[in-house]
Amino acid sequence: MKFCFAGFGHVHIYSLLEHVQTRQDLEFVGACEGDPELAVKAGDRGVEVSYKNLEDALNDVEVDVVAIGAPFGLRGRLALEALAAGKHVISDKPLCTSLEELREIEQLSRSNDLRLGCMLTMRDNPEMQSLRTYLKEGLIGEVHAIQFGGQHPLNAATRPQWYFEPGMHGGTINDIFVHAADAIPWMTGLDWVSCLSARCWNASCLDVPHFEDGAQMMLKMNNGCGVLGDVSYLMPSTGAYTLPYYWRMTMFGQEGVVEVTEGNRSLTVTREGEIVPLQSVESDERGYLDGFVNDVRGESAEDDLTTEGVIRAMDVALTIQQAADYGRHGVSLTAD
Repeated sequence: MKFCFAGFGHVHIYSLLEHVQTRQDLEFVGACEGDPELAVKAGDRGVEVSYKNLEDALNDVEVDVVAIGAPFGLRGRLALEALAAGKHVISDKPLCTSLEELREIEQLSRSNDLRLGCMLTMRDNPEMQSLRTYLKEGLIGEVHAIQFGGQHPLNAATRPQWYFEPGMHGGTINDIFVHAADAIPWMTGLDWVSCLSARCWNASCLDVPHFEDGAQMMLKMNNGCGVLGDVSYLMPSTGAYTLPYYWRMTMFGQEGVVEVTEGNRSLTVTREGEIVPLQSVESDERGYLDGFVNDVRGESAEDDLTTEGVIRAMDVALTIQQAADYGRHGVSLTAD
């Protein structure tokens, strides 16, 4: 399966490139990047960027899949260009920055019988996989309430400057929450019903007033489970990704409380007043790339991340982002 990479606007895309290059059944055949500075940075990482744009690349090399890592605001257009050329698409998250783009992408993928993937990496995390296993086994019974934090450090000095260009970022909820939009239903077996309230605001990035680095939400799932979440860019830079506040999920069930923190790789259960560490368990769960490859090959297993799952997670994230942007409450998240 031959992959062409379109854009290196965010470092996330290099991890996908590494996965492709280390698998025997996948092949990296080309790359394009229209921004000269980003092309130089990709070259410094050992990536040969031979093409200025996707059209040139597709005209010159045989490609099955276009992998998109461009700045967020450019991704929807690149996805549509690839789908129109008959190529499957896998993207860093988020896939696009508007519901209108998402609808076009969904329609074109269906009409051309092409598949979509997304780097929703919680599915690859051992602790998250273990939590899913424990929940499926009924460790805490029915889940009634969830609190999660996906706080990130902004690292403004080193973060790509396109983040702060108007219209290029697309919103902090869409940027970060899309992980939880996919992972929480995957772990609990529940589905989203409504966004009761959501808010984004400029909290600490005062030199860029339009950039809303604070992001919170109140949501509801189909069994009545209430969800409170915060995905703000307010984490301290020092030690940020190892702190317990980085992707922390606490789930309150009928028979106990379970909590996972990705930052320090801990998993605990509380029952009868006692907090007990849980061991990560062996899992046959497959990550986002396995799910995409299986989807392309028509070999998807139950609960693999497929095109439909990518569209669903993006739809939920973008709808909640829109609710925050326009001050809307009680917005339906029910799948059509």
